[in-house]
Amino acid sequence: MNDRYDAGYGGDHEDQYELVGYDEYGRPVYRQTAPQQAPQQPYDPYPQQQGYGYDPYATGSQQPVPQQYDPYGTGQQPPVPSYDPYGTGSHHSGAPGAPYDPYGQAAASGQQPRVVAEQTAYIPQQAGPAEPAQSEKAPLRPDRDYRTEQFAFVEDPDADSEDVIDWLNFTENRTERREEAKRRARSRMIALVVVLALVAVGGVGYLWYAGKLPGLSSPDSKKGGTATAAGAQNRDVIVVHLHNTKKGGTSTALLVDNTTTKQGTTVLLPNSLALTDDDGNTSTLAKSVDDDGSSGTRDALDTVLGTNIEGTWRLDTPYLQNLVDLVGNIDVDTNADVPDPDATKKGAAPLVHKGRDQTLSGKMAVAYATYRASGEAQNAQLERFGQVMQATLRKLSSDPTAATTTVQTLAQILDPSLTDKDLGTFLAKLADLAKGGDYKTALLPVQNDGTMSEQASASVVKDVLGGTAKSPDQGAAVRVSVQNASGVKDNTEKVRVVLLNGGFTFLEGGTASAPSATSKVVYADAADKENATEVAKTLGLPAASVTKGKVTGNANVSVILGQNYKPSSS
Repeated sequence: MNDRYDAGYGGDHEDQYELVGYDEYGRPVYRQTAPQQAPQQPYDPYPQQQGYGYDPYATGSQQPVPQQYDPYGTGQQPPVPSYDPYGTGSHHSGAPGAPYDPYGQAAASGQQPRVVAEQTAYIPQQAGPAEPAQSEKAPLRPDRDYRTEQFAFVEDPDADSEDVIDWLNFTENRTERREEAKRRARSRMIALVVVLALVAVGGVGYLWYAGKLPGLSSPDSKKGGTATAAGAQNRDVIVVHLHNTKKGGTSTALLVDNTTTKQGTTVLLPNSLALTDDDGNTSTLAKSVDDDGSSGTRDALDTVLGTNIEGTWRLDTPYLQNLVDLVGNIDVDTNADVPDPDATKKGAAPLVHKGRDQTLSGKMAVAYATYRASGEAQNAQLERFGQVMQATLRKLSSDPTAATTTVQTLAQILDPSLTDKDLGTFLAKLADLAKGGDYKTALLPVQNDGTMSEQASASVVKDVLGGTAKSPDQGAAVRVSVQNASGVKDNTEKVRVVLLNGGFTFLEGGTASAPSATSKVVYADAADKENATEVAKTLGLPAASVTKGKVTGNANVSVILGQNYKPSSS
């Protein structure tokens, strides 16, 4: 600083002043070494002529102004920078006590000497003294003076700032919820598309597997594929024999549970179905049940139908009545009016009325299941039995434990190969299928000679039972042609059953135009005389009815039923 001072104003003043120290603002303080000294002037704190301010107290008194150091001998007082409380970096010049000019303008007229700026330009800035209390400050000027509290808005938060933050948070949360809802909607749409695609692929695959896709398989390939698929399915089968304890006779059906396709079926087996016993003899289903019992009949059915029957359920009519009562009656679409078997008067009201959704008790169900009207084939009665069985399964419990309890309550004697638990569990599965609409009843078509037709082999044996029909060879059996001349239409069916049970082949001969009083058994070859005599015995005709004559068609023996024929119970 001294170098600059000397360089700006010359060094010829060094011998007149010497540095004695620094004031509180870091400015150098000199004293004059020469004897000459600037004249003293009286101190005027408010010199009006110099424009340093005004007398706030209007005292009019003037105080002597102490002579300040004038290093250049100009006769002017160097400006003294005052404290800047706001840190603006500007200092005003003037006599001590002069008011602060916040705009940095000089209180007195004229410009400040250049030497002052140069002297203070390089003075290091230091922290100023602590701000005096308000009582020690100069009086405030509202038009120019400012206070820190006037700028409170810079530091203090706005009163509505919390509301603004809450609104921003609400807007952000609502936007996030909207985005989340859109993401969920997209996820659901994608999942729905995937599910639909899987269903479509599965449906097409099933149709392809079943050979039902148009244009992709021929009729032959469909047939072969269906047969293969049917044979690969798993089935549980038991045979049930309904024994009419009052009128005699039996009705037989197979109960089938296809665990692969989840389908249940009652297969009705006509009594005329031709079977072969262990000795190779040909008989009918009805005769086999009476003569060979359950085990022999089951084996014969397995041979003819190609099935694997797991057990036999003998259901006598009293047990059927109790079963229907235990399940709480059944509803059946009846196809005939059934008279009361216990009625003592003719013309009594029927026990079962023909109509839809007829509620049947146990007694009514047995009467309907065993009813066979005059002139009806045995198959008509067999179909009524099938209706009762399916309606009973719909009312039976689907719970294996409850169904087993129902079976045990019947207190019937079962085949040793079929226990109460096994039968109850099996019937519970069929009951579940029957309630869900996955159950049906099918009649096995049988021809007049007791053999199965090709239609039966395709529609029932293969598709439902998954087996192969193997009817016994009827070539060696005696073929008997029957013509009904008795005037009773039902006698033809009864004779057919009797002959089939006797091991003969039945041939339909039609109905005679006029009734005959007596019955005749005719043979053409002498070798068939013995066979004719056996036929007469089987039908309950006298030996005198056997005669030699002309037979019809390819029959060995011809029978003409007359009015003297008395049919037996079938």
